Amino acid sequence: MDSQLDGLKFDANGLIPAIIQDAGTHQVLMMAWMNRDSLAKTVATRQTHFFSRSRNKLWLKGESSGHVQNVKSIATDCDKDVLLIEVEQIGAACHDGFYSCFYRQHAAGAADWKIVGKKIFDPAQVYKK
Repeated sequence: MDSQLDGLKFDANGLIPAIIQDAGTHQVLMMAWMNRDSLAKTVATRQTHFFSRSRNKLWLKGESSGHVQNVKSIATDCDKDVLLIEVEQIGAACHDGFYSCFYRQHAAGAADWKIVGKKIFDPAQVYKK
């Protein structure tokens, strides 16, 4: 792995949270977990790879949808226990079809969550489920 990424602090399960941000707009697109292998693949391919805790395996963002993320930069926080990855998002980041996974907003005093994001695709068409 890139020597600049040495010293990162992975949790007891060998994972580190990765916040994914649009490199152009700086909009937060998603958060996912990485382990050493997924981070090494991300660095090597310049496309985001993550670790699925529920499936216990590595996955390439966009492997089902084609909506990949081309990595522009990788940063870490002062404690070196969180990653911030800036990407060029191709298509949408969210499996619900929205550009960002953070497409719901709850304002103070509001009764419910409001959809504020931009829907890019129909998940039923892309994932055929």
